[in-house]
Amino acid sequence: MLYIVTFFIMYATKVLILIFIPAIIVSCKKNGNEGSTKITPNQPACEDQHGFRNGNIIDEQYIVVYKSSSSDALTTTLQKTSEISRNILERNKIRSSAIKRIFQGKPGGFVAHLSTDEAGRLKKDPTIEIIEPDRVVALSTCFTVAEPRLVTWNVKRTGFGDGTGKTAWIIDTGIDFDHPDLTVDQARSRSFIDSILSADDDNGHGTHIAGVIGAKNNGIGVMGVAAGATLVSLKALNKDGSGELSAIIEALGYVSANGHAGDVVNLSIGEDDVSTILDEQVKNTAAHGIYVAIAAGNDKELAANFSPGRANGKNIYTVSAIDSLDNFASFSNYGNEVIDYAAPGVRILSTYLGGRYAYMSGTSMASPHVAGLLLLKGNNIATSGHAKNDPDGTPDPIAHY
Repeated sequence: MLYIVTFFIMYATKVLILIFIPAIIVSCKKNGNEGSTKITPNQPACEDQHGFRNGNIIDEQYIVVYKSSSSDALTTTLQKTSEISRNILERNKIRSSAIKRIFQGKPGGFVAHLSTDEAGRLKKDPTIEIIEPDRVVALSTCFTVAEPRLVTWNVKRTGFGDGTGKTAWIIDTGIDFDHPDLTVDQARSRSFIDSILSADDDNGHGTHIAGVIGAKNNGIGVMGVAAGATLVSLKALNKDGSGELSAIIEALGYVSANGHAGDVVNLSIGEDDVSTILDEQVKNTAAHGIYVAIAAGNDKELAANFSPGRANGKNIYTVSAIDSLDNFASFSNYGNEVIDYAAPGVRILSTYLGGRYAYMSGTSMASPHVAGLLLLKGNNIATSGHAKNDPDGTPDPIAHY
């Protein structure tokens, strides 16, 4: 369906420029008049959705995980992980060139191009724990670029503090390296997309999340929950918001190998299905004392039906969304079995591409509020009230500083 989308852009000169651009929006849900210049935090907005290819199996591409007992001694470096992967393929009479990538983390593993017969042989290998088909992970994002506001309603609702010197790893579309309101550690940033070398953001979703976590307290733009935190860009999705499940798993392994206890990982991306390997890799990362904040998802369904939101364990927090009146967001997944907190996720203003700022909605925006609180308070996050009209009947506590 064809929509006319109005972008509101406010530059430092305070001159308002309206740009009318015809655009095809596939999965965004629009309510209200996006052409209106009256924007309030309560105004309905489109929210993040899964892209139409999300969850599609990638033909003849598999994620292979070792058994812990067979790999612990060999997964301390990428070189050693590569060595055990080649040996496994060799003894199963599979070419070593089938390996597409390897990933660390306990127990570690690899991604390979395999025929159905080859995958079947590997499943019988005594050193292999799990084999899953690799899948597409895809977002469909929508936004309204707008005038910045220093302390937004959502940050006031959550609370905020000084995040200087603390590290957040953001697995997403990347982060805008040149945004003046963000402190990005380019040296530790990585792209996990084969054809893309830079972890710079060319979509906007990851940059928005980065600002919610750690936009600077510098008198310009907006301020994040853990203001001034160091942000590491782990690019697993391309400019269209599309990538591979195995890239997310590899990125988590990279954090496990390079992160430190007290760091936080934000996962505002997920599957339309269940992935045991993804869930286990989340738990492996959290076992290093690294906090993991996960978006519950925007399917209006039980969060327990989707990975990684269903992952449970110490240092793992799944987050549902509320609006500025503490109402449970109509799009948010729910379920006390896996959801730990609710946080603001409707019409959230944060950093965007090109030094700009934009509104977005979704549990993608709720999760980084909790990520920021985890940087500031660790497992000692407080709460302030509960989400109203939570569909599971037991309201989620609202995370607070």
